[in-house]
Amino acid sequence: MKQSQKILIGVGAGVVVLAVAAAIAGPVIYRDLIAGPAADAPSLASEPSSPGSPDQTAESDAGVAELDPRFLVGGWSVTDGSEAGYRVDEVLNGTDVTVTGRTDDVTGTFTIDDTGLTLTAAELTVDVASIETDSANRDAYFRDEALRTDEFPEAAFVLAEPVTLERAPASGDVVQTEATGELTIAGQTRTVTAAIEVRSDGTTAEIAGSIPITFSDFGVEAPDLGFVSVEDSGAVEFQLTAAKS
Repeated sequence: MKQSQKILIGVGAGVVVLAVAAAIAGPVIYRDLIAGPAADAPSLASEPSSPGSPDQTAESDAGVAELDPRFLVGGWSVTDGSEAGYRVDEVLNGTDVTVTGRTDDVTGTFTIDDTGLTLTAAELTVDVASIETDSANRDAYFRDEALRTDEFPEAAFVLAEPVTLERAPASGDVVQTEATGELTIAGQTRTVTAAIEVRSDGTTAEIAGSIPITFSDFGVEAPDLGFVSVEDSGAVEFQLTAAKS
């Protein structure tokens, strides 16, 4: 066999090997090096209880500063620094890639009753057309095809049942609870339960939460392009700050 033929065969074999390696490693490279890292799941890191101001806290028997529930009574509004979005898994040639989309275009209100311990009303609205991931093409698909934001530009959550705490938490402590409400996406409304964390010092509040959803329940069809598919289940997520209205 001529030397030139051997070289051509060797080059051809090398190309095949590289092609196979690219097919196998490509999704992994995309996941680890090209795709942006998924945002952290909403959470409030526990912090030591802060003493608070004397007129907003009360000393418990254990000496821990508890919030005076009277200072929680009334209306609260979502403020700057809040965000909401979604989390979903893509499968790219058998490789799982977690995708998160976020927007800071979030508005909302909360109402706490005269006891200071019961959330009686809550409404959140998210501009879904402004949700962004690491991919403009993906964003265009979810905006134009999946969520049809030209027709349904907003998603909303409305509290359906009061949420009551047994007692006032210590100032700055994280409280975990659940909230049942009506979630509206792409014009479809479903009853959902949100797992939430709340922390307050009596003047401001932080709320982090996640709502597991099945997209098809809202008429949202997850794309399947052969080499990449999107799971039908995911989560709506939010991390909010709020202040007394």
